[in-house]
Amino acid sequence: MSPRRPSGPGFNPAGNDLLGPVLADGQTREMLRRLDLAINRRLDGLLQGEYRGLVPGHGTEPGEARGYQSGDDVRRMDWNVTARTDQPHVRETIADRELETWVVADLSPSLDFGTALCTKRHLALVGLAAVGFLTARTGNRLGLVVADGPSVEVMPTGSGRAHLMGTLHRVANHQSDTRGGATQLGPAIERVGRSHRRRGLAVVISDFLARDDWQTPLAQLAVRHDVIAIEVLDPRELELPDVGVLAIVDPETGRRREVVTSSPKLRARYAQAAAAQRTDIAASMRRAGVDHLVLRTDEDWFEALVRFVELRRQRAGRLTRAAR
Repeated sequence: MSPRRPSGPGFNPAGNDLLGPVLADGQTREMLRRLDLAINRRLDGLLQGEYRGLVPGHGTEPGEARGYQSGDDVRRMDWNVTARTDQPHVRETIADRELETWVVADLSPSLDFGTALCTKRHLALVGLAAVGFLTARTGNRLGLVVADGPSVEVMPTGSGRAHLMGTLHRVANHQSDTRGGATQLGPAIERVGRSHRRRGLAVVISDFLARDDWQTPLAQLAVRHDVIAIEVLDPRELELPDVGVLAIVDPETGRRREVVTSSPKLRARYAQAAAAQRTDIAASMRRAGVDHLVLRTDEDWFEALVRFVELRRQRAGRLTRAAR
């Protein structure tokens, strides 16, 4: 099954394919330019506040201590003051002038799959572009860790539009290693935890189908940083079509298997197992304490992004009101 080129709402803001195949550097630049316009111009007026609402909340520089109130982040507990006063206190923080963001991008062969408006790899690029454009300010820095098979590639942090566009260009033209074996997402997340010492924003973009333990490193990363997990999903991963005998190949290991999709029992078992898998992934996100954004190849990514940012802004507003 070959994916169709994107043609739905949110992919066509200029009347042309926004995420069509990339064949040359000029086409890549044009695609990224349209992504910039789609994210920045269409979000203009919808979001407000520093970083346009994507990263609401507190800074990292220590400020004054105050009494603990319901809704406060327990990670900001000031144990020294709490011990001296015998009353729980939290340490207020001063908003940073500079935000450091690290992104873990899963660019393994499994992301080349797509049966609707685009491939999962296109959505991974959209997720990275959204993070990059919405946090782009003078002095803000962006770093990238690419997970592809067992290898982990690091692009150091940098600031400015040229660095951001270079990072997006690198991801847009990444060629997956089809001989590398199964992706190791956990080590890539651990790499960010070791490199990203100052509290900031960490984003993990993946289909989260990696077989290794990525849940533990993700929870550990969320102890220090504000973490967003962007899950990319295709509807065919949730249910099988009735198309007779279907040859299925694991793009990361090359394992091939033929299944008889005309069997209602097999399709039902597959749908049940897929639903349980996605439920487990969502539960892992909740246990880790990270925000979970799902981008589907059969839905408008722009609407999903707006809903997600609005929910984060509303939550930040509730916490601010509770702290008063």
